[in-house]
Parts: sequence; structure tokens; C-alpha cells
Amino acid sequence: MTAELVRGQNHTLPQTRLEIRVSAGTPVVAGATLGDERGTVRGIEWIAHPGSPQLPGLEVSQQAAADHRLAVDLEALPTGAHRVTVLLALPVGVGGPVRFGAVPAPFVAVTGLDGTEIASFTLTDLDAESAVSALELYRRQDVWKVRAVGQGYAGGLAAMLADQGVTEPAALAGTIQEAVTRGLARSVAPPPPRTPEGDRVRHATGSADHRPTAPPPAPEPPEPLTDPAATGPAHTAQPHTAPGPAAAGASAAGTPAGGPINYAHPRRQHAAPPSPPPTVPPAQPGQPAQPVAGDATGWSMDERLYNQIWGMFEDLARAVAAYRSAVDFAESRMDQELDRALSDPRNRIGGAGDRAREAARAKRDELASRAREALDRDLAQLAAEAAVVEPALPAAYAGWGNPVWHAHRIPMEIPMALRIGDLHLPERTDLRIPLLVRLPLERGMWVDSGRAASEAAALMDTDRLRRLAMETAVAHAARLLAVYPPGEFAVHVIDPAGSAAGPLAPLVEAGVLAGPPAAGPGGVASVLAHFTRRVDLVQMAVRARAADSLPPDLDTGEQLLVVNDFPHGFDDRAVTQLRYLADEGPAVGVHLLMVADREEASAYGPILDPLWRSLLRITPVADSHLADPWVGHAWTYEPLTVPPGSRVLEQVLAAVAEARRAAGR
Repeated sequence: MTAELVRGQNHTLPQTRLEIRVSAGTPVVAGATLGDERGTVRGIEWIAHPGSPQLPGLEVSQQAAADHRLAVDLEALPTGAHRVTVLLALPVGVGGPVRFGAVPAPFVAVTGLDGTEIASFTLTDLDAESAVSALELYRRQDVWKVRAVGQGYAGGLAAMLADQGVTEPAALAGTIQEAVTRGLARSVAPPPPRTPEGDRVRHATGSADHRPTAPPPAPEPPEPLTDPAATGPAHTAQPHTAPGPAAAGASAAGTPAGGPINYAHPRRQHAAPPSPPPTVPPAQPGQPAQPVAGDATGWSMDERLYNQIWGMFEDLARAVAAYRSAVDFAESRMDQELDRALSDPRNRIGGAGDRAREAARAKRDELASRAREALDRDLAQLAAEAAVVEPALPAAYAGWGNPVWHAHRIPMEIPMALRIGDLHLPERTDLRIPLLVRLPLERGMWVDSGRAASEAAALMDTDRLRRLAMETAVAHAARLLAVYPPGEFAVHVIDPAGSAAGPLAPLVEAGVLAGPPAAGPGGVASVLAHFTRRVDLVQMAVRARAADSLPPDLDTGEQLLVVNDFPHGFDDRAVTQLRYLADEGPAVGVHLLMVADREEASAYGPILDPLWRSLLRITPVADSHLADPWVGHAWTYEPLTVPPGSRVLEQVLAAVAEARRAAGR
């Protein structure tokens, strides 16, 4: 039975391998400190935080997130550690809330490895505090207990660390926040919170449903795997049932033999927005449900597919996290067993030591094998689902090789999102998850043309890489033009030296640019002054609620500014204007798509750091740099490429131009 603690109350822990779950409803930083018998932290080596996430027996998240899973093995803590204090803090300098009184009350639960909740604590009555000691695990007479603390600090992370005896707490707090900022800059933005009716459908295959009872509006944590020996400190969402065959005869165009794809899940049990009547027969008792495109609720097919793709993304992230953690635990357990065996002098003679080593390695191999089997089941389920989903995607979510682009018509309203690439993990590189960004864009993009960006880039000729980066930017601009109604999206280009004439040819020849590419110092200054003025005017009109006062010649549609070869040809004033557009532009419909080599831009010093952090970095070649918003894996980003010999890009731009002419734009 779960102990629901109040501030100051304690509860005995029945086991020493635990998971601490945090649900905050908003991104928070999660960390932990180790204390001695007096609760004093002996040094920075006793602090786990996003910049240094692992200690013996303790692992925390590498980035700020609304949900966290902290792994604790009390038996593996360093000698002299008698206390584990869980810390929560709000990220600073990222535009989010600055006090806990402005966010939902964080919920913290201590669970076993099977997901069974041992104790929970809701941190209420917080106000001006921006950091809080949530709870502590402490040892008293060889018995471990958990105590609800809830001590808040208006002075933030530095004040909390100082209270625990940390030397130079302000410097350490700055280091932690800097690591958090870097993590947020590389993290894929999560989708907006979903109501229960919009949650991804999951079907259990026989395991119990273990969920912490976090109070709303904190999101419901995913279900853990039920086999503790097959998992490590981090756990995955409950997988789908084992996949059956894909929707019968699904073709590349997304149409199965004998009729259209049915998007209604055959086993959906809860209320949902209207959807087509099911034509797929229900699963037989004891048999898994077939994967179905649109296996999520939503008011439109776009929304259902969008939610399904994000659900697949999260499932894959958590499944791999569980596998990696299980393997790490198996290795750690083997090391501990070997240390104990070899510390006994009796095992140093004869064959006892060898037998101990063999037994420890066999146990490690068994645990790792069971973890791999669980992962392979999850990967097979997701691969079967991806095989059904990919052919059914609309153009905005589809790759350039999908036949849906050849029949694409310029829409009358914008879709929910746009695909800008694919993501995969090394555990199964052929399982690709579409990377979707919400529309209108909430964040600009930066195509990194530097050779130091990745191994693939390092092997490529500099000129070829820069051309490829600009071609990537042109392809993204074309996709944006193709999914917006005629006249509601405009593309402008700054090419200071005129070096991008070749890659820009498809846009120029189709006549879809708002004007000729701006070149030279005068052209750069003119375009940046125009966009800065537009942002200023729209901001003032919004604040004054006087949209009708905008100049008649001001285009209020969404605007994309493609900037090539930055920082060559840009003076200090232009750099300041670009930073302003990156920060303030998205809120009023002005978006940056920059093509630049980060290493070359380093000559400007740290003044450009806020600019790079405000943009989503993508690459023209495969690169492992993006992080998911749940567990922070390093995902390999694969850019979308036009199939060799295909004219799909030119066909799409021709359709954009024709739609504009028909609409009189």
C-alpha cells in the first residue's frame, strides 16, 4: 500500500534498488546530493546533476523535463554516504516560469523496479521558491527510510546547495544551469500537453498497470516493464501488443488492397472524437491487435497521425533507455560481485576465484540477454507500426520519396506540423521516426555547414558541404511553401556574396520568392531593416490591440528569411538584428532559416551563443546531435533528401506558383 507522505513524515523502504519519479507539469531540473551522517555534502563528486548525471548507485536526468526518472541503488552508494537528497529547480534564462508558485505542484514518488509505488509526496504551498529539496532517503541504524522534505529556496539552486554545505555554490549552480541550457538547445521540443482523450492508445498484454497517482495537470507517467530482472533503473512505456501483420496489402500510396485504409483502432474502448467506422475485424481473444495508421485520438486525421508519431518516438526513447540501463546495471552488478568474491582471501587460491568470475559473467550475460529480448520485442512492434504509418502519411508528414507528393495540391489551411527529417538510435538504425515540428514554426532553424559538425561532414569537401547545406535549406523552404495556403507564406533570401545561385535555382526559376536574393552590404541591410521594422510594428499592434492600424503594405502572412553563409558579409548591426529576429520573430510570424558554419562564426565570441541556442540545429548529412525531451538520448538526425533523378521538388514548386496565380497572389 502506498504511503502518501506530508511534509516531515517518513516511511521505511522495503528495498534498496529504487526509482524516484518526478512529475512537474513544466520542465524542471532534477538532481541529487549525497550526504554523510550529518547531512554534509563532502564535495562536487557527491552531487549528481545534468552536467554530471552519474554517481555510484545514483543516476539523474541529463536535461530539464516535465517528467524524470532517477535511479537509486542504495547498496552501491560510496562509503560514508548516509543520505540522498532529491533536488528540483526551475531552469533560468530560458523564458519559462521563475517560481514554483506559478506552476502545478510537483509530485514525487518512490517506486520499486516493478513500478510498485512505495511512497509519494506532493510539494504544495510553494510560492517564490525557484528550487526545492523534495525528499531524502536516509539510513538510520542500517535501515533506509524516505522523508518528505519540501524545503523551498527563493535564492534558487545556489542557496539550496549552500544550505547543504557545498563550497562555491553559486559557481556550481551556474555550471548546472549552463548544462541545462545546452540540453534544451539540442532537445526536440515536445508536443503540447494532451488531454486524456488525446493520449496514445496502449494495450497491455498481461502485465499489471502501474501508474503513480500524480495530481492533474501533471502528465501521467508511462507504465514500467514488469520484469525487474530484465530492466535497469530506467524504464520504458508499456509497449503495444505484439504486432500482427500490417494493414492488409498496404501499398506505397497508403491504399490497401480492396479499399482505403481504416484509421479506427479495433480495440479502442474510451470516448474519442468522431472517426471513420472500423472495418478492421476485432482482434481474437489472446491475439495482439494489428497496427493501424492513426492509432491515436484526435479531431482530424492530421492530429491522430501526429499524436501517433510522437507516441512512437516516446515509446522508442523509453524502450532503449530501459535496455541501456539494464545493461549498465548488469555490468555494475558483475563488478560488485567480483569485488566481493576477490576480497575474500579464500577465493585467491585454487579455482574458487575463477569460478566466481565465471558465475558473475554468466549472470551479467543472462541479465543483458533478457534485456535485449525485451528490447527486440518492443522494436519489432514499433517497426510493424512504422510500416503501416509511413505509407498513410499526408504530404506535410511524408518524405520526398512518398508518392503522395506527386498528387499534392496546395491546401486551404495549414497542417498541424511539418516533417523536417528522421531520427534513429543505434540499437536499430532502420527504425526511423519522423521528426515533426509544429506549424506555425515556434523556433527558427540553422543548417550547420561546418565540417566539424559530424564524422560524415568531416570527410566531405568544404564547398560540397556548403552547397549541400544550402540545398537542404531550399528543400525545407519548398516544403513550407507547399503546405501553406496560397499567399500566406513568403520566402526571402539573403545571399551576401551571391554564392548560392545554384542551390537557389529551383526557387528562383519557379518564381516563388518574395523578391530577388539580397546581395552585398546594401541588400543585407535593407532586408534586415525591413524585417526588424515588421516585427516592431506587429508587436506594437498586438500590444495595443490595434491590428487595423498596421500599414496597408505590410504583409501579415508568415515570413521565412533564409540567410546564407553567415557571418560573411554581416556587420555588428546586422548580427544584432538577426539575434532580435531569432528571439522576437516567431511570435509575430517571422522565422529564420540560417545556413552557417558554427566554427567560423566563433570569431564573434559568446555574443552569438544566444542566437545559436534559439535555433534548432539540423545538418545536411547524418549527425548524432538531437536529444529527445524524455530521457535525452543522442539521436541521429537524417535530413530529408530528394530521390536521385526525381523532379518532385520542381513539381511541388510549380504547383505552388500555379496556386498563387489562380488565387491572384
